[in-house]
Parts: sequence; structure tokens; C-alpha cells
Amino acid sequence: MRLPTEIESLYLDFDGFFANAEKTLRPEFAERPVGVIPLNSKHTSLIARCYKAKAYGIQRGTSVAEARRLCPDIALLIARHDDYVRLHHDILGVLDQFVPVKKVWSVDEMECALIGRERRTCVELAHKIKTALRETFGPYLTCSIGLAPNQFLAKVAAEMNKPDGLVVMRPQDLPGRLFELSLTALPGISRNMQKRLNSSGVYSVEDLWDLSPKHARKIWHSVEGERMWASLRGYAIDRPETARRMFGHGRILSSDWRAPDKARDCLRLLTVKAARRLRREGYTASALSISLGLTNGQRWSHETRFFPARDDHTFLTEMNRLFQVGLQMSGATRFKKVSVMLHGIASLGETSDDLFEQAEQRSDRTRWETLTDVMDTLNARNGNCVVSLGVTKEPPGGYAGAKIAFGRVPDLNDFALTPDAARGHAQMLERNQEDAIG
Repeated sequence: MRLPTEIESLYLDFDGFFANAEKTLRPEFAERPVGVIPLNSKHTSLIARCYKAKAYGIQRGTSVAEARRLCPDIALLIARHDDYVRLHHDILGVLDQFVPVKKVWSVDEMECALIGRERRTCVELAHKIKTALRETFGPYLTCSIGLAPNQFLAKVAAEMNKPDGLVVMRPQDLPGRLFELSLTALPGISRNMQKRLNSSGVYSVEDLWDLSPKHARKIWHSVEGERMWASLRGYAIDRPETARRMFGHGRILSSDWRAPDKARDCLRLLTVKAARRLRREGYTASALSISLGLTNGQRWSHETRFFPARDDHTFLTEMNRLFQVGLQMSGATRFKKVSVMLHGIASLGETSDDLFEQAEQRSDRTRWETLTDVMDTLNARNGNCVVSLGVTKEPPGGYAGAKIAFGRVPDLNDFALTPDAARGHAQMLERNQEDAIG
């Protein structure tokens, strides 16, 4: 740990990113309250909303019916994750003109490390970044910026004056405004963690500040307690890089995709998407697990292991085998959610050959790997899934295996559509938007 004496971190947190991205990309909705929904259904809920919509009491998770009741003028637009990722990369391009991006935390949050003169002129630098973003993208894609001695406090500062805020937290000002915050305003303190803190007599950030490092460690049951203690005080903490543990995707199924054959089709597509990500990052997997969420609330899951592999044929064969077992053991005729995970991750070249593998088996595995590489090359060259093992169907709403999640920005290659989906995608989006907007 090191205690900085200057501001060293600039943190950007974009305001209502999905909704404001839609206003930026589609100016006809710029002056209206906007909500973003995952698919064209009256039974779905909002995954994002702009601040105009928020003023009506609309939140993430508000149902479509409730949103329209609260704000009849709201424009409900279907999420376009691929466009948001492209916009994200354009934003990174603007930032690189002023300061390098140290880490992308999510599609709408990024951290820049400040050095030398940047630390002394950090407020001026923040204003220049805001001006450049406004000149490049227009007035709706705003961001809130936090400036602080470490990433933790910079993120806290960025959340303190939304939207379009700029909060400076200098080392000499600590604890300062921190005591105005609730415990859950601090990254890493969830509702459950808040309850644990309350049971230890900690009800405010000031109570947390007054703890000793050892007491904090005892409450957290780990070194994370001491890290929280140090982060609050502005210490710069070097964390060990986390190793990749798995690749996977899950999907809640729409009502017309809950039959076994449709659930398997979706699981097949998710498996292929996970396998592509695994290969792009240069890994193999030696285990695969699936989870089946039943409509009666029960869940079935199981795992299988095999020689380290990277080809679609191996993963699809194992997935299909597990699905058949799950179908028989659960007795289900309707499924609500399916997910797949590739485990036993290792970098290429880390695994040794199987001494007991027959020459014919080794040759077969090599052929499937070669074929998979050829398919990847063709699909990447064409920007769509033009070739696959068997028919690959895209479920309603699209973006299977390519949705944005906190901590993961999908690669643009993740959005490669299946052949059927590619032909009808533009027409589907246009039709769905007309229906959703109302």
C-alpha cells in the first residue's frame, strides 16, 4: 500500500448510458422521456431509463405497463447492445486524446491514471474531457467525473453529483463529504454487507472510518475489510490480477421458447458463443456444466469433464448429452432459463497430451479443431455467422451471449448473427421499435 499526496485517479461514470445512447443515436427521441427494454413484450421490464423518465418515478425494473401508466409519453426502445459497444469504443477514442484509459470497468465506467502535470491540472483536464465528449456526441451523452487519490474514492466521487457532475476529493480533505454518504453508497457494501456491519455496531460511514484495520478484517471475515479501511483513507492498493475461471452465458426464455426443443436450441447457441470467446482469448476448457431453470421454480444442473478442448463439436456434444440427462431426470416439459459454463480453463500450451489417448482419437480431435478455426475465420471475415455446426437459431430479442453486463463489455465479434437472424435483423428491429414506442 502507498498513501498518495495528490489526486491520481480520474473516474468517468456515464449517466443513464443506454437511454442517453439512444437519444444520441436517434435524435427524434432526444426531448422525450426514454426507457430501454430488452425485447418487444408488454410483460418485460425496463433495463435503463433517462433522467426525464426517472423524474416520473420510473426505475430500472419498472414494468412496461407501469412505465406507460406513470409517463404516457415515454418512448420504450429495444436495447441495441452492439450499438452501445460501438459507442463505447468511440468514447475510448476521445479519452485517448487527453489521457490513457487505465482500466475499463464496464461499458459506461472507466478509470484513467493521472501522472505528472495531469495531477496538478486534473480539474481543467476533466472539463476538457467533458467538452470534447459534448462536441463529439452532442448534449445527451453526459458523464459524471470523480477525481481522488485512488480509484475507489474516485468512483465514489463520480456518483456524488449525478448527472453531469464533477466532484474533487483531495487527500487533505478526507474524510470530508464521505460522512454524508450511506454505507451502501460505497463500492463493495451490499445490502447483506450493510446488515453485517449494522450487527457489529457500524451504521454510518463515520462509524466505518473509526474502525481499526483488524476490526474491519474481522467483520469482513477477510483481508477485504482492511482494504476497505485503507481505500477510504486514500491509500493506493495493488490488487493481484484475477485468473480467468470460466466462460459462460445464460438466457431467460420467452414464453414461446420454453419447450424442450427451443430450450436446447438456445442452449446450443449460448454454448457456441461461449466457445468463441474462449478461443479468442486463447484458452481451452476441460469441463462443461449446464443449468436448467424449470417453470415450477426448481433447477437442475450438472457438470461433465473431458480432455482439454477448444472446438465446437466437443462442447456441443457434451452440452447435448447433459441436456438429455437433465430432460429425463427433471421430467420437465417447460423451461424458464438455461445457462452453460465452460470450466477447467487453461491457456493454450499449458496442457500435456493424454498418454492414453488413441491415435485415432487424437487425429479426430485435431480435425475438429482445424474445422472450428476455419469456421471462425469465415465468420469473422463476413461479420456474421455464415457457417456453423448444424442449424443455429437466435431466440427472440437477439443478443444471445452478447449482452452487456457490469464488468464485461462484449467483443464486437460476439454480435455476429446467425444466417437467418442476419437476413431479418434490420426489419425485426424496425418493426419491434414501432410496436414498442407506441
